[in-house]
Amino acid sequence: MIASPRSLNSTVRLNTLRRKVQHLLAIDRAVFFSIVGKIWNACAGLILVFMIAVFFSPEQQGYYYTFTSLLAFQIFAELGLGTVLTYYASHEWAKLAFDPHGRVTGDPDALSRLTSLGRFALKWYLAAGAALILILAVGGLLFFTTDGNPASPWRAPWIALCVVTGLSICVVPIWALLEGCNQVANVYAFRVMQYVASSVAAWVGIYFGAGLWVPAIAGTAGLLAMVVTVGPRYGGFVGTLLLGRPKGPSLSWRVDVLPMQWRIALSWISGYFTFSLFTPVLFHYQGSLVAGQMGMTWAFVSALPAVTSSWITPKAPYFGMLIAQQRYAELDRAFWRITAIVAAVTAVGALGVWTLVYVLNYLNHPFAIRLLPPAATGYFLLGTILASVSVPMATYLRAHKQEPLLVLSVIGGLLTGITVVILGKYHSAEGVAIGYFVVMAALTPFLALIWYRRRAEWHAHAIPL
Repeated sequence: MIASPRSLNSTVRLNTLRRKVQHLLAIDRAVFFSIVGKIWNACAGLILVFMIAVFFSPEQQGYYYTFTSLLAFQIFAELGLGTVLTYYASHEWAKLAFDPHGRVTGDPDALSRLTSLGRFALKWYLAAGAALILILAVGGLLFFTTDGNPASPWRAPWIALCVVTGLSICVVPIWALLEGCNQVANVYAFRVMQYVASSVAAWVGIYFGAGLWVPAIAGTAGLLAMVVTVGPRYGGFVGTLLLGRPKGPSLSWRVDVLPMQWRIALSWISGYFTFSLFTPVLFHYQGSLVAGQMGMTWAFVSALPAVTSSWITPKAPYFGMLIAQQRYAELDRAFWRITAIVAAVTAVGALGVWTLVYVLNYLNHPFAIRLLPPAATGYFLLGTILASVSVPMATYLRAHKQEPLLVLSVIGGLLTGITVVILGKYHSAEGVAIGYFVVMAALTPFLALIWYRRRAEWHAHAIPL
């Protein structure tokens, strides 16, 4: 059957419109899969939140979200190396490529340096994973024994979750190197499958009464999904980088990697105090009920930067390659477009989340008591809008293999940590929310100033904005 001219014209118009929308929103294949993954996570997170509210007691909810908050401690084991791997690999990959058989071709010196980077990363993450299991297990036992309910069955699920988390950190260099080697689209496609496996496992676990075992079950499912997806496609590539021996010049951790890594590490540690202390502090001072409200509210709030990062995170290797090739005008165009998209999407999403919380409280819906009140939620959302704008700037700067945000990150982490502890003790969740917003509002102008000055310094020979 031959299509009519009218049908063909409609198809052409639809395809043209689709391409224009993709161009306007800067959506390529990598960004598409990243957005799909984040949308899945957002929708799956809503289902998870609903199931926790239905199947978990308020006390279990508090333990669940405190579990997930404490896991952010893995930042201290990784110390920013994953980010450094991606940026350094992208600079080497600018001289390399895959041949039709999936083998790496190009400059042999660049391949040798990349291989040396992979071997170091493997050793680092194996040691970090083992240390993380021990530290999380012991620290968690002390924390929950002191502040928790002795009758609550949290010990065995917590130990299992620590083991799964330690194993998960061991595969971080695989993701980081693949992203740095411009395999971003495939990486995010694989991650969508990983997200689906983890979410479905969590739902099934909650439904069948797994309780606090759910995080460990979801993490195990995610690891298995990664093995099934990444192994067949990139097994040889990963084996070459992680297990091969460099046949030429090597990157030195002390000379090449450490100068950037320690700055990234301090910034990440500061981020822990900025974003991950809310629930544990409230658990300690206000109890599991308030901690559960904080954790569930933060699940909604943190979903916004998670979704908007779909535009910026896949572009980090691309930024690195543009910088290595000194294509600064193209770099700036991409940066400004993505920054505008991130700001707009975050603002619209924040309005939607606050409206939902307000309506639940206005209707006196039973679900409202599982969340923080509208005022506290609003302050967290305003702070998150400001924080989201900083992500493209930080990515842009770090793609130069530099970390000029160290001092600002440390100051931000200290200020947030102090305000969370003091206000969380005396003013509960609303005080924590106000403190978070005030710190974000104070730091954002300084971040913009640093970005402007460093860009002018590094691109002095480029065409100005």
